[in-house]
Amino acid sequence: MLNDTMARGGASDPGHWEHFSHMADVGVRGTGASPEVAFEQAAIALTAAITDPSGVRDERCVQLECEAADLEVLLFDWLNALVYEMAVEKMLFCRFQVRIHDFHLQALAWGEAVDRARHQPAIEVKGATYTELRVARKGENWIAQCVIDV
Repeated sequence: MLNDTMARGGASDPGHWEHFSHMADVGVRGTGASPEVAFEQAAIALTAAITDPSGVRDERCVQLECEAADLEVLLFDWLNALVYEMAVEKMLFCRFQVRIHDFHLQALAWGEAVDRARHQPAIEVKGATYTELRVARKGENWIAQCVIDV
């Protein structure tokens, strides 16, 4: 379970996200000072493939947990857990707080119900893939990336 400090706090490094091209699918990449920040930013990139994350309100919080054998599979599982929550709960997410310890991820994701008129979803994400899956230190930062199936 996540504690109240985590729910209120945030990483001091805001990190950044971006998309990269990959044939008919979309690559999502998060960068930050830690794996946690990179995972948070990759999640924002996932939302940004669907809609403008700045137009999503943080009205509801969902708690997620994943565990994997390494950071790369953990990223794959994390993004797919978000895709599942978006599909089942009919939500979009705009803000994330991730903690990783021994390849166990605990996260909070804030968002709201999809409003088709306001959010104007561009695509439907089917899931994260192992294509170009990578979590690694790059200089002073970490990157977390993969291609999502759309």
